[in-house]
Amino acid sequence: MGINLLFAIVVVTLLMSPSEGMNSSNLKGPMGEYVTFHVKSNKNDLNKLINHYIKEEAADSPIAYRVILGQEVELYGTLPFFSEELNLKLTFEPKAQKNGDLVLKQKSMSIGSLDIPISTVLKFISDNYKIPKGVDIRPNDKLIYVNMQQLKLKSDIRIKANKFDLKNDDIVFSILVPVK
Repeated sequence: MGINLLFAIVVVTLLMSPSEGMNSSNLKGPMGEYVTFHVKSNKNDLNKLINHYIKEEAADSPIAYRVILGQEVELYGTLPFFSEELNLKLTFEPKAQKNGDLVLKQKSMSIGSLDIPISTVLKFISDNYKIPKGVDIRPNDKLIYVNMQQLKLKSDIRIKANKFDLKNDDIVFSILVPVK
């Protein structure tokens, strides 16, 4: 019985002591205590995720909109115009930034047959649509800046965009999961 107890103590001691060169500070990434997973996705799956997120975030918004990833990022919505609603379509060219954020540069716009400046439409969207936290509409620059780190996700998970090539359906993200 004593030999078994001595053997158990030795095994537990070996298991509890850190291996050479390994300590808890090695587990901290550049963003604190996060574990990073690299995820490759496609437009179809990302369309589902984005629109589910928009539906949750903009549930109480008076104006409905949706995003579709095709050859470009397309935003569809409606604009109230007197007693009518005009269909709105904006297209953007996405670009992943080195810091993991995403920039959507305005490419085209259509609102029925009206000729309205793009900056005016982006300002209207910013003022009237419920935009998720972390999404910054910059009408003067004709772009939308998506701060991926500020997007509110469950369990304090963070996302960084590494590659966002819609033409080749090559979308890569890093998912940072807290280990606190």
